[in-house]
Order: sequence, then structure tokens, then C-alpha cells
Amino acid sequence: MPEDVQMQDDVEAETFAFQAEIAQLMSLIINTFYSNKEIFLRELISNSSDALDKIRYESLTDPSKLDSCKELYIKIIPNKEDRTLTIIDTGIGMTKADLVNNLGTIAKSGTKAFMEALQADKVTVTSKHNDDEQYTWESSAGGSFIVRPDHGEPLGRGTRIVLFLKDDQQEYVEERKIKEVIKKHSQFIGYPIKLVVQKEREKEVSDDEAEEKEAEEEEMKEDEDKPKIEDVGEEDEDKDKEYGEFYKSLTNDWEDHLAVKHFSVEGQLEFRALLFVPKRAPFDLFENRKQKNNIKLYVRRVFIMDNCEDLIPDYLNFIKGVVDSEDLPLNISREMLQQNKILDYVSRMKENQKSIYFITGENKDQVANSAFVERVRKRGFEVIYMTEPIDEYCVQQLKEYDGKTLVSVTKEGLELPEDEEEKKKREEDKAKFENLCKIIKDILDKRVEKVVVSNRLVTSPCCIVTSQYGWSANMERIMKAQALRDSSTMGYMAAKKHLEINPDHPIIENLRQKAEADKNDKSVKDLVMLLFETSLLCSGFALENPQTHASRIYRMIKLGLGIDEEEATGASGDTAVEEMPSLEGDDEDASRMEEVD
Repeated sequence: MPEDVQMQDDVEAETFAFQAEIAQLMSLIINTFYSNKEIFLRELISNSSDALDKIRYESLTDPSKLDSCKELYIKIIPNKEDRTLTIIDTGIGMTKADLVNNLGTIAKSGTKAFMEALQADKVTVTSKHNDDEQYTWESSAGGSFIVRPDHGEPLGRGTRIVLFLKDDQQEYVEERKIKEVIKKHSQFIGYPIKLVVQKEREKEVSDDEAEEKEAEEEEMKEDEDKPKIEDVGEEDEDKDKEYGEFYKSLTNDWEDHLAVKHFSVEGQLEFRALLFVPKRAPFDLFENRKQKNNIKLYVRRVFIMDNCEDLIPDYLNFIKGVVDSEDLPLNISREMLQQNKILDYVSRMKENQKSIYFITGENKDQVANSAFVERVRKRGFEVIYMTEPIDEYCVQQLKEYDGKTLVSVTKEGLELPEDEEEKKKREEDKAKFENLCKIIKDILDKRVEKVVVSNRLVTSPCCIVTSQYGWSANMERIMKAQALRDSSTMGYMAAKKHLEINPDHPIIENLRQKAEADKNDKSVKDLVMLLFETSLLCSGFALENPQTHASRIYRMIKLGLGIDEEEATGASGDTAVEEMPSLEGDDEDASRMEEVD
């Protein structure tokens, strides 16, 4: 470079300080966030791919954007003598403002390139955008960086990053190491990656001539070295061959695969998967301690990890393949998935809420309108609706999360935060309705284990809850549907039913008054049985004898309409006397609502 041009650049050079105390953060970022030092090259290639995507998208509406450089590629140039590694792309490039803002602020995505580049003692970034002149950004990872016009070799369009590698990072100028990193992390980048290498070739030379070295460009293209992930499309004759080639390159298996599944999923998370079943079971199929690395996870075609236990259950660990997603959340190092729960329940919990409340059932409408959630929702607590059969099995194993116990609102022992006034009222209600609870228990006998005053009901008169360690009504329904169910398990796991009554409901209050006036009143017994059977249905249980319940309903309808039973039977011409189902529980087996197989 001529001296006058160099002096002009020095005059025009501007020095900027890093924002957000980035100078102090740099060593922390590099030494803490990245467990694998080779990640820096993956990130630089990923950034180049993003830049190429941007210019390609812009060229779709304005083809002249590509006039400055038609070819889209990434080039890597290692230099052992100067100990530098250069990454060049013909992407969209950066303006002067982009260099200052993106590379100087830790919050901007462009800083990833700079942070990864800190494998180097010094970094220079030269970039040319179609809308600006060519500029160079330079930093030695101190507290500042320099931006100046660049009058050197014109890029046309794109970015050139030069890393002056540290003494202990010299392996990254070795051809073998660079190829290894690219093949592992950037195998499916959608643009050609060119690697400039030095090779020795033997030539016939005269005695006084020596061997010559010459530099060559070697394109690491997918179509030669490896199959490419194809988008999901219509099957054709070549698909099986392509799948076979891809499977062998992915797994190094000498045999063809047994089966393949290629699919895409769209929703809250979108991903594509290509999964293979090998012909032979692996010899260590049942080895639990082995590393599970048969499924490779990519995000935007950049390799993230191959030991993701959450991708596939252990019993399917023989399946091999790849999963690629556009929007899976990653942690800051992009080396692993971020634990991003769609269910953000705990963060919204009330200050006085100590437990996570949930309810299981057949569908959302059923659980949302259930009597069990009345009081909990009135208090402003969220209730998790679990409507899948597998949920029942999960909550039996998942007892707590983040120090918060999981509590089913359909089981006994539900404790809600109460103030002193509420506690006092609850004790008064227990004393007031103690006699009614005994009367109801005597009427229902062995149909329920106990009758108590409820703290979970608001608008419903009563409900049936189950014991803490037994099955819920929904689980009992699921198990009864099993063709090969274990009858002995059903015997001791089937729900022990507890009837809870609402002390604030007018039906319960009137029933208390009637029972205290005459506990042998036939209508009291009839009402108790009707309430019990209705509660069974509302609580998710099935009636053993629905006809008995129907007869009670018809009797109540007749009483409501003022129809005498003798008139009803006489009008039908039937001399037989209609008998009410037994209320006394004499025939226990016949009238029992829930009978365990």
C-alpha cells in the first residue's frame, strides 16, 4: 500500500469504545460460555451463511443486487507462515454503521463473530456493502476497536475476517483440522465452502530444480463428499437410492437401512426429521450408560449436538438420523438447547401459592367446568388441565417441580392458603355439619370411606374425591378400558371415595335442617342417594347401575309435577306396583355404585 494512502487511512480511522463493559466480559465469555473451542469456526461459517441468505433474498426482488459478485460462496484461507485464518463470504456485507453497531455491542447478533474470533490475538473484519464504501474493523480484544476506510484489495461485496491466531491455537491452520470441524458442524450449509490448501505434487524436473508448492482451491461441496438433506417432497425412484447413500454416510454402516421416515412438523416449533431403522440391532442396545448420539440435531443446517436425550426415548435408541429446525431455542453458546418451557406456570404463581395445581380428565371442556376447580380458580390460582391419557402416568412419577409439589385438585387433602377469618369459618362449618356428615355416611355406608365438609366447592353442592395415593377417577376409567388389566391391582388401587359437601350451598343447608328434624325421613335418604350418584357422574366416575339412578330421577320429576305414583301406574294399565330401589343398602352388592372387578 502506498505511503500516502496509508497516511490517509490513519487520518480517517476512528476509534470506538466497546459498549456494555464488553472489554471486561470478553475473557468471561470465551472461557465460560464455550465448552468446545472449535465452536468459533462453526459460528463464523454460520454468520457467513446468514449473510449469503440475506443477499440471495434481496436478489429475488432486485437481481441487480448480485451485479457486484454473482457467485455466492464461503472461502477459508489458512496461512501457516503468518499464523492467520481468513474467512471470506460474498454475502450482503456490512456498512460502516453496521461494523460499529453490530461488532461493538454485545447484544447484537454480529458480535458472535467477534466473540468467536477471540481465539485470536487480533481480528480484522473488512466488509463491503452495496450501499457503502469498503471499511475495515480492527480490534485486539482490548477496550476499543478501530474502524477506517479500506483501500486494499476490493471485495466487490461481502466480508473478509482475518484471525491472527494465538500460539496455542495453531491447529486451526491445519487442513485436516479445518476439514474435520467443517464436516462435523457445517456439513449441510446451503452454500459451497472453498478451502485453500497447499499440496505438493511431484514433477519431472532437472537436477538443479527443486520441488514446487502451489496453492489450490478445494471446494468442499455436498454433492461430491456427502448427500444433501432434501426437502420433504413426492417419492420417486431415486429417493431410495438417495436415502441409502445418506444413511451410509451418516452412520458408516456397510448395510442398507431397514426403514426410513422423512417428515416435517409445523406448529409452535417447526422441524424436519429424517430417521432410519438399521437392519441389525446394535450390540449395545441395552447398555444404559452408553452415549446416546444416534440422532444429530441441527438448527438452520448448523450442527448443534449429537447427545440430546430429549429427542427420542431410550427404548428407541437404535434409531439413527438427523433433525433440523429453524427456531429451536439455543443457549448463548448455541451448543445446547435452551430449557424453554412452553408451560410457564411457576413464574406466574401467586406469592402465597405453595403448590402447583392440576386436574386430569377426558377433554378440556370437562375439566374446565369441573366442580374441583371452582375454589382454586376463584382464588386466582392457575390449574393445569391434563387431558391426555399419558398425563395420568406422568403425574404419578412427577411429584414436584422446582421445589413446588404437584397437587391434584381431585384428591383429598387439598389445602388452599387461608387467612384467620376463613380458618375460623371452616371450623364453624365442620361443627355445624358434623351431624349431617354422620347421617350421610350411615346412609351411604360402604359406598364411601368418609363424608367431610369441603373447602374446594363454590357452586356445586357436593363432589366425590379420591384418596391421596389411589387412582383418580380418570385413571380408573383408563384402567377399566384395558383389555389385559390386572384385577388384583384394580382391587387395591381403585379409588377410595370421599364425599365432600359444600356448607354454603342451599341444598346442603336444607338437607341438614331436614335431617336434624327427622333423620329417618324417607326423602332425606332419597335425596342423599341422588346427590351421591350425581356427584359420581360429575366427578368422572361411571355408575354401576344407571337404571337405578334413572329411577330416582323419574321419581323426583313425578314429585315435582305433583303426580301420585298410584295414578301413574294406574294410568299405564299396569297392575304391578312400581318399586323404588332400596335406600337402606340391604342388598349391598346390587346397589353398590362402584364395583371393582
